[in-house]
Amino acid sequence: MKGISNQFDALNPYDRNAVPTSILKLEDDNYNDPEKREHQRQLYCLAISAKRYALFTLDENSAPALLRSSCPFCGCKNKYNVTKCANCHKSVQPNNEEDRWSEHGLGHLLNPTDPESEDREWIAHAWLGMIRKALGLSTQNQNFGQQPAVGRTSIASPAVMQPLAKLNEGKKYVDKIKPFNFLVTCHVKPFGHPPGIDAEHFHLIAPYEADSRKWLKKTWTDKYSGNDYRITTTGHHGNRRTARVKTYGEVLREYEVHPESKCADATGKPCGKQTVGLLQRRHVRIDLVKYIGKESNSLEEVEAGLEHSAENIYTEYVDPRRDEWQTKILPVLGKIPVEILMRTSGRSRSTIFEWLAGRSRPHRKNQERLAAIVRKLGMT
Repeated sequence: MKGISNQFDALNPYDRNAVPTSILKLEDDNYNDPEKREHQRQLYCLAISAKRYALFTLDENSAPALLRSSCPFCGCKNKYNVTKCANCHKSVQPNNEEDRWSEHGLGHLLNPTDPESEDREWIAHAWLGMIRKALGLSTQNQNFGQQPAVGRTSIASPAVMQPLAKLNEGKKYVDKIKPFNFLVTCHVKPFGHPPGIDAEHFHLIAPYEADSRKWLKKTWTDKYSGNDYRITTTGHHGNRRTARVKTYGEVLREYEVHPESKCADATGKPCGKQTVGLLQRRHVRIDLVKYIGKESNSLEEVEAGLEHSAENIYTEYVDPRRDEWQTKILPVLGKIPVEILMRTSGRSRSTIFEWLAGRSRPHRKNQERLAAIVRKLGMT
């Protein structure tokens, strides 16, 4: 490792008095004793995507051990060389100064064995299971795999309060659900929505409940429509009044094959669920410049499944000089025979002439349909 680091020494652009060594730093994790930084050790990494990874070592029997400082019993962070946890006094073997597994994509879920606990040891067990599976070793079934995967969220906007208004009817203020109170939320399995429901506008929430035995018995409310539903973890789909939700086991199986959308495989094709090996950056072609505002927290909620449509969190600031319809689509449509536009768009000749003359503008969905026609004909 030092040899690799030294190769970057010549690229150091900083004052040597301030940064005398290579810009490629060796982390404390690389050493058997992080405090003395002596005797490097062999580390391994299971990386699913840029933000989903775990570092581990292998013992003399090739059994993996996560890099960790936290106590597996109470979650307390311990010093590297202690033998008993500073909090619960149970025997521990911390092998690092920090825990080195990611909670990204799982951190929003409640502890399935003790929802009131802040202990995240279940995530460590999940990572260890994935590592052992990747190494071809035996794994143990998680005893919480069949429970509905339930997360905690808060009432952060009036849009979340509105469908819960009926739950407050007739209650004293102290007993009412109020802004910034916690709620529980679950995740619907693909094709598990009640019939006729728009999947992007269906999300079940309920008043906070710490007893996991009651999750399947509760009445859940769709935050978009305010309608009430029950949930189930069996079968392949829901019914008119019931949604089929994901279990912790299903969430972990999806987590294990999460594709890295920013990268390509060895052949240059976008990564899929089965892609393995060294990845490379995807080539990006700029098609259009748009000014948008976004909330980074909301983007994480999209990835976590708490928000189902990225469009709901974007605010677009239209620049007339970069209006795609006027500068890109409309000039190309004028080169396409009207009969083709009529057949592909389903609109009348007079309507299309109004568009081409600039006297009217199609609805957004029609603009998207016409833009797709232009791209399909290869005229962009």
